[in-house]
Amino acid sequence: MSRIGKKPVAIPSGVNVTIDGQTVAVKGPKGQLSWTVSEEIAISQDAGSLILAPRSDTQRARAMWGLSRTLVNNMVVGVTSGYEETLELVGVGYRAAMKGQALNMQLGFSHEIDLEPPAGITFAVPRPVEIKIAGVDKQLVGEIAARIRKLRPPEPYKGKGVRYVNEVVRRKEGKKK
Repeated sequence: MSRIGKKPVAIPSGVNVTIDGQTVAVKGPKGQLSWTVSEEIAISQDAGSLILAPRSDTQRARAMWGLSRTLVNNMVVGVTSGYEETLELVGVGYRAAMKGQALNMQLGFSHEIDLEPPAGITFAVPRPVEIKIAGVDKQLVGEIAARIRKLRPPEPYKGKGVRYVNEVVRRKEGKKK
């Protein structure tokens, strides 16, 4: 039995959930999201909560049970409070700025990097060495943060690069004489 799948998904006030076959649509104050649940999972709505259950006792159905519950819960949390990821730029001359809606970064290359936000994502630059990525879709926020980090991942000798705000970069010792 899935410990995560057994938990009902609480629906807070101000959030509307509609179930159309296997498609779950969640609408809240920050936006709306929809996702199609796998055929192995049955979904039902009670007063103030969603309940997911496997239709059969196969290994795939049990695996999809916890996954589906987590993804539906992430949608509910996303439309109520949203998700945010913070990146920091470490290195001399590494900085970011907003150019309209686009993110402009200088990461030690011979050129600047401009990144347009996809639909549902907003960038903020509170300090020149800090980037905040916010949105309602947890997967999309994490993917955009990973793409930005991939432009200049932190290197182990000096620690320069783009890193998550609480990321620990394991440092190596340099050359010895």
